[in-house]
Amino acid sequence: MRRSVFIGWIGLILTLTTYGQSNFATYFTSGSLRIDFALSGNDNHQSAALQQLREEPVWAGPVRNLIDNFNYGGYYVNVYDSVTEELIYSRSFNTLFEEWRTTDQAKTEVQSWTNSVSVPYPKKEIILEITARDKKDMKFYPLLRQLIDPASIFIDRGKLKENKVTQIQYKGNSSEKVDLVFLAEGYTAAEQDKFEADAKRFSDILFQTPPYDTRQDDFNVWAVGLISEESGTDVSGKGIFKNTALNSGYYTFGVDRYLTTPDMKSIRDAVWNVPCDAIFILVNTDMYGGGGMYNFYAIGTADNERTPVVFVHELGHSFAGLADEYFSSEVAYNDFYNLEYEPWEPNITTLVDFDSKWRDLLPEGTPVPTLLNETCKDGIGVFEGGGYLSKGIYRPMDHCMMRDYAPFCPACSHAIHRMIDFLCDREY
Repeated sequence: MRRSVFIGWIGLILTLTTYGQSNFATYFTSGSLRIDFALSGNDNHQSAALQQLREEPVWAGPVRNLIDNFNYGGYYVNVYDSVTEELIYSRSFNTLFEEWRTTDQAKTEVQSWTNSVSVPYPKKEIILEITARDKKDMKFYPLLRQLIDPASIFIDRGKLKENKVTQIQYKGNSSEKVDLVFLAEGYTAAEQDKFEADAKRFSDILFQTPPYDTRQDDFNVWAVGLISEESGTDVSGKGIFKNTALNSGYYTFGVDRYLTTPDMKSIRDAVWNVPCDAIFILVNTDMYGGGGMYNFYAIGTADNERTPVVFVHELGHSFAGLADEYFSSEVAYNDFYNLEYEPWEPNITTLVDFDSKWRDLLPEGTPVPTLLNETCKDGIGVFEGGGYLSKGIYRPMDHCMMRDYAPFCPACSHAIHRMIDFLCDREY
């Protein structure tokens, strides 16, 4: 009987696997459709508009896990069959514009920011939809919905600059691996050897850090050698501006350590011919700083003494959707979380729907919330303070990579494992 059940499960798994692969082959090619679009608005409203569509030669994402059920992020890109309106692909993400909308500046100004996402290239007409999460109810609502013909003459099919691509680690087919790409920022032509050495060093750092240390064989790692005219990056608060490939800089939203770039078009141009699931922008400076947006990119500096932990922390944001767990540092955000709802990030909770978070990881009898005392301070619990707020939001452990660069807590580690499994086309 047990043998029959086992064989039945194997048959079901094979059936689902075959279905996923055939579903991909029915709707998509092995290339990708890049969608450049503008998000415009202020703190009260936003809108979206297409800017450009590009056909690009590589799709590195899963071919079975086509529908993103994480419910993470502030936006979704959805692809529907134009005839049946069946959802055939989806993926969530965050943007820097979304963060800007929570700043004081957004109360008095209207701005437009360019963004970019990629989906598998369709074989026939699709309906493309971009939705945004409304923080008033945490639901997603359409910003843009448009019919796209993959044979359209208005889709750009030209080649872009072919930068030097170095393979740091290759473990197999990109559709069954996580393809991590390092991009050079602020490295001149004479500093490209330094970039390759830095990228290799960062790769080693990642795979020496739990839980990534047990998942190295699930990653391919690439380094793309972009050439900047000048070394370093902008430090606008000190009047320093550099001519660099990706237009990065400190003082994002006026915060001196917040290093980002709004130039998503240049980022996507850099990886147009490279398998890419996750991007880390490596900035050639020794200043402290970094940033990370879920499913967009993470960024950090090469030579600061805290570089190793900043890198892993920021990748936690961009790769696994992890929230900041600190609550006493300077940030530029106003009312970033609505405490009446459960935040989407897997490592913080308002207790509105804690069952959807890390309750199953708690030892039996753990009080919720958990008082931070000598008995509980070194274990997993539900401790108040996180997400930039000292009250109303709770974190899994007193110390974690997402708070103060301690090792990842069990809740964060679990989220990282799930994302690796998703991108490797496994059950997650």
